[in-house]
Amino acid sequence: MKRRQKKKGSKWLVNGILGFICLIWIIPTAGLFVSSFRPAADILETGWWTVFPHKGWETEEQMTLPKDTDLKEPIEVSGVNYSDEQLKQGVTTTEGQKLVWQNRRGRIIDVQEKQWKTNAVFTLDNYKNVLGGKNYEITQSDGSIKIEKGSNLTRAFVNTLTVAIPATIIPVLIAAFAAYAFAWMKFAGRKTIFVIVVALLVVPLQVALIPVLQNFTALGLNGTYLGIWIAHTGFGLPLSTYFLYSYISQLPRDLFESAFMDGASNFTIFTKLILPLSVPSIASIGIFQFLWVWNDYLVSLVFIGSQPNVQVLSMRIAEMVGSYGNDWHLLTAASFVSMIMPLAVFFALQKYFVRGLMGGSVKG
Repeated sequence: MKRRQKKKGSKWLVNGILGFICLIWIIPTAGLFVSSFRPAADILETGWWTVFPHKGWETEEQMTLPKDTDLKEPIEVSGVNYSDEQLKQGVTTTEGQKLVWQNRRGRIIDVQEKQWKTNAVFTLDNYKNVLGGKNYEITQSDGSIKIEKGSNLTRAFVNTLTVAIPATIIPVLIAAFAAYAFAWMKFAGRKTIFVIVVALLVVPLQVALIPVLQNFTALGLNGTYLGIWIAHTGFGLPLSTYFLYSYISQLPRDLFESAFMDGASNFTIFTKLILPLSVPSIASIGIFQFLWVWNDYLVSLVFIGSQPNVQVLSMRIAEMVGSYGNDWHLLTAASFVSMIMPLAVFFALQKYFVRGLMGGSVKG
């Protein structure tokens, strides 16, 4: 009985810790999602959580002081003296009201009281901005209209697809061939080559950027899609090969012996047996490779450049924040636009994901 209670208590503890970790990850994502639909002025002035009912200061009336009021001297408001700095920051009176400058030059003070309110104003302007290249209008907090040109992520989205799809298919396919060869074919230097491949897992890709770039420049591949495909293939092959080897090497030997007895070649075995049986593992490493390429910034910047006609999403989004960080509200919408394709790939292949990760972990 005690053992059962202890086991139940530990289960609740583990679930509680996992739930807390998930909550830590979900809250910022939820905030980003809510912010992506909020007007630019609201994003810059208030937090995303203000869309929910909360107590906040609301202006009930305004007080106009004499035009000749000296701001360097104590300012009398309703028989109490306040400094100019206090009124700038907002000062709470004994009655629970808040006094704050509404128009300092015009000597106008807002008298505010705490009330339940929400800032639940939503708009699609942020998405229209990042997806389209047309001019659009932003209403500022003071009511003025600001006209800006849209960022137009469409071109960057297409460029990223052009880079990511081949840079995922090519290394995974080559890795599958290599994994089969290392697992079931006998040839000179097999173990040595496999050790070298595994050793490449610990080599930072930054070490290879300059030598590879020099070779690409000499061959005329730098700045081309072919160059970035080759670069991503080279950097992704070690992990893909090792991952698929762990799965393919655990397949039953009887399958291959029967196929060889029937006269099947290695290529036939690979295409007819290995590929169908390895779909979960291939899908899993394909997800990892696609997510890495899709979110990559450094490799794309080095090998394809930052010109507008070839920019990928990560580069384009980094530029959208603005020189002084004033346009970060655009990142909320842009980040969710960039999530669309990775989420689609993950959910499309999720049924293979767990099976692929577990593949090779248990023998038999």
